[in-house]
Amino acid sequence: MIYQYFPRSEKPTQLLIEIYSCFEVLKSEIGSDVQNQISNWVLEKVAPGLEKLNFEVDQTSSNADAIVMPVLYGRGGNTEKRFHVDAISGDGTIVLEVEAGRAVDNYQFLKDIFAACVMPKVEYLVIAVREHYRKENNFEQVYKFLDVIYSSNRLKLPLRGILLIGY
Repeated sequence: MIYQYFPRSEKPTQLLIEIYSCFEVLKSEIGSDVQNQISNWVLEKVAPGLEKLNFEVDQTSSNADAIVMPVLYGRGGNTEKRFHVDAISGDGTIVLEVEAGRAVDNYQFLKDIFAACVMPKVEYLVIAVREHYRKENNFEQVYKFLDVIYSSNRLKLPLRGILLIGY
């Protein structure tokens, strides 16, 4: 179990550390050496801890029950574009996404970053990825992408920070 906060020039907030702790206390159950994990299963395991931190957690794979974040409104105020999130803080400022196999393979973490950047009120993104998947170190691969984004100063994200968790 490992985490890295970005920008690296700042420390994560206490609440972000507590979110990480929700994963860390379950490392024997959800760690990368546990076979055939899927993200919804990992999310289900960490949900009780997140709910104690006042998070709303999507515990179904049904679109009807999904946590929906509208990002674009059209005529008459109707939602034209929305994103589904795995969990969101009670005040709407922290979005959490749990990824398993497709975190790097399909660049899902980049979609998570984009979605969080266009969501109103969101200040922090937490992305949890498997440390190891198919002999690859997913945590390290996502870390390198985030490090380039924050170190280059070419791309300015409208987020206060991103917490990357490797489970």
